Amino acid sequence: MGTTPPSSYGTPHYATGESPEYTADHERPLVDPPIDPLDRTRFPADEWRLVETAYSGADLGVTETIFAVGNGYLGLRGNVEEGRDTHAHGTFVNGFHETWKIQHAEDAFGLARVGQTIVNVPDPKVLKLYVEDEPLLLATADLEHYERSLDYRDGQLRRELIWRTSSGKRVKVTTTRMVSFTERHLALMTMDLEMLDGDAPIVISSQLLNRQDGFDEYHVKAAAMGEGLDPRKAEGFDRRVLDPQMQWVDGSRALLGYVCHESRMTLAVATEHVLETENRCEEHLAAGEDSSKHVFRIDAKQGVPIHLEKYAVYHTSRGVPVRELSDRCVRTLDRVRTTGLAQLHTDQRDWLTDFWARSDVETPGQPEVQQAIRFNLLQLAQASARAEAHGISAKGVSGSGYSGHYFWDTEIYVLPFLTYTAPQTARNTLRFRHLMLDSARLRARDMSQHGALFPWRTINGAEASAYFAAGTAQYHINADVAHSLMQYVRATGNREFLLNEGLDILVETARMWADLGFWSHNGDKHFHIHGVTGPDEYTTVVNDNLFTNVMARENLTNAVAAVTELRASDPRDYARAVMRLGLEDEEVHQWQRAAEAMFIPFDTELGVHPQDLHFLEREVWDLSQTPNDKRPLLLHFHPLVIYRFQVLKQADVVLAMFLAGQSFTLEDKRANFEYYDPITTGDSTLSAVVQSIVAAEVGYHEMALRYFYDGLFVDLDNRHGNTPDGIHVASTGGVWAGLVSGFGGMRDHEGVLRFDPRLPESWPELRWRLQWQGSRLHVVLRSDEIRFQVTDGDGEVPLEVRGQSLLVGTDEVVVALEGMGPRIDGILPATPVIGARTQEGQRLIPAHPRT
Repeated sequence: MGTTPPSSYGTPHYATGESPEYTADHERPLVDPPIDPLDRTRFPADEWRLVETAYSGADLGVTETIFAVGNGYLGLRGNVEEGRDTHAHGTFVNGFHETWKIQHAEDAFGLARVGQTIVNVPDPKVLKLYVEDEPLLLATADLEHYERSLDYRDGQLRRELIWRTSSGKRVKVTTTRMVSFTERHLALMTMDLEMLDGDAPIVISSQLLNRQDGFDEYHVKAAAMGEGLDPRKAEGFDRRVLDPQMQWVDGSRALLGYVCHESRMTLAVATEHVLETENRCEEHLAAGEDSSKHVFRIDAKQGVPIHLEKYAVYHTSRGVPVRELSDRCVRTLDRVRTTGLAQLHTDQRDWLTDFWARSDVETPGQPEVQQAIRFNLLQLAQASARAEAHGISAKGVSGSGYSGHYFWDTEIYVLPFLTYTAPQTARNTLRFRHLMLDSARLRARDMSQHGALFPWRTINGAEASAYFAAGTAQYHINADVAHSLMQYVRATGNREFLLNEGLDILVETARMWADLGFWSHNGDKHFHIHGVTGPDEYTTVVNDNLFTNVMARENLTNAVAAVTELRASDPRDYARAVMRLGLEDEEVHQWQRAAEAMFIPFDTELGVHPQDLHFLEREVWDLSQTPNDKRPLLLHFHPLVIYRFQVLKQADVVLAMFLAGQSFTLEDKRANFEYYDPITTGDSTLSAVVQSIVAAEVGYHEMALRYFYDGLFVDLDNRHGNTPDGIHVASTGGVWAGLVSGFGGMRDHEGVLRFDPRLPESWPELRWRLQWQGSRLHVVLRSDEIRFQVTDGDGEVPLEVRGQSLLVGTDEVVVALEGMGPRIDGILPATPVIGARTQEGQRLIPAHPRT
């Protein structure tokens, strides 16, 4: 998915130019990359807030994303309240999308037919301010003070400024914005004003604008759905998307209602305002098809405060009439108004207090790193907490990138964090996959397969990828879903979920693998899977992709185990499953045979696992000869050019070694890492965090730390150049994995919690929390010891530390450590291993295509 122009080692992309610490061409850095790449004169380090102390219009796209607020259902980008200065306006509801017919240049059976794109729903953020008829415009305003912050502890975006008007009068302006974690459908904004010098007439124009269709109030076409050749962006529309169905005003409330033109999804959004001031005030409220406007005219006296509250409520559906959604909006507004502003803010803080008690990861003595870690963890909450019956999209609800689609990123990068810190949210996400099982069955039939085939990218359950080679061919999605399902079951002990929704997923995905694969006819007695694409999208439609085969084997094995357990433990439920799924004993036996005979590629001469059966026969792409302005490769080279080389968009074999580490020896992991690292471009945000984890495990501790920092600052530093399109949610999950599984050395293979730590030499300590089968475990890692304690729950937690079995309860258990595993100093050379061979067995030197 995400793409980036840096080297295979993750050179940062700087808004103000290349770092002087790096060479100009595509080589590895000569010195250590900066741990802290941010401009601390503008973004000071604060462990519990992201703070901006100076406004700039040069990087609006980035700041609109990193200062976005959301709860997994509803998201508001960090656009300024005044509405004028913007890169891309955006308000998004998870799963609310429009459909459109995919136009194929050359049609073929089974290609995806209908595209899906998230809709930019009406924008409630606009609070325009006029003092003596002069508008507040940050780009030109005379600001005596400015600070904007996203507080991790209460989930509020605050802005405080003192504006000196052209007449010399100073005005103190404070605004807040939040999307509630406790009230799923609510966004809440406030504005506080005070004249510091003299009296003045003030106007506040609070608006609700349909920016998806037509123009904004300044007749500037919204950029949120901008078109372009970059596949990371959302599709644009040349027609109206939201058809008006209803609009009304009632007292201090206004409502707009719509239906999507093609998808027929419905939406209602209502606002309500509360103004408190002792100044004289007049109000006017009006609504049209695409906007509502609530205008307050105030005779402001010096020192007399003005307080405005704005409530915005969204309800959506796949088909419920707008009239009913309107009624739901009214009921929600009634409830939150009864609750009141102060209690809503208190509830938000309480929710986040519990979140950090479950989820925080601490790096004492490193405020810059701590700030970035908590930023990434908060993004996970903002993308998932109230998603509930929806999936978790690649950008969460922070932007329109990737059209709001759900990918396999959720299962592999986000769900581990949820499984170990918020298991109910993890369960909701897995249930969403179960809800789309019927669509997956239909897709399997389209592809002439039995069972179910989950889509590569989707919103409504149907495959939305028009480019099948890098999309639909990623059959590994089935195994990724099954992997995350079993990880959840083993970590939570929720056997009920496994033997109900989980069993259906395991059976149908296993059926697909048994049907897709085949037994070789040349006597090798192996089970093969041909014509697939692995996670690496720069190598497509191959035979025996290692990642796919390893994960499919796990999928088949787990399906056999689940069916066998159900048959032995509950004959009645097993009989129901047989009827529901048409399950037969013989097919379960076939799954077991296929898993045991799965072909796993290995090259004895090089001592590595080829990414696929013929991978080593290709030329090796010498990335050191590819200039940065030709990155990412997919935007500068025809796919066929890329497919002919050994060059990776993202870790593939390396990812398999992390997820299914029990299937590889430490020697295998090191050899594979050393082979693939120099030919991995890092053109995907999914890559650096995984490379960090495996680098730490095999001993490349300096590389592990560098790759971790690359992932840590993906969005804060806009390292991939597309942060304006939204947060890289999978990368934020990868940051958690890099800390807990990389440096913390945690693995959960086959349901056993194990630790083999790799704490960086420069880090004095690492602390984190996780839940295991109902108990909350607190872990403290230092260079010479690791400590465990159950802080919540009655049960004891069994675990292993480097082969030593422990049982941890409420009394702290301390384990002495001798070192941090193997340590290999330095970094791998940029020149790749010469792995390609001619038919005569001669080695091919690394090459690069003409630029």
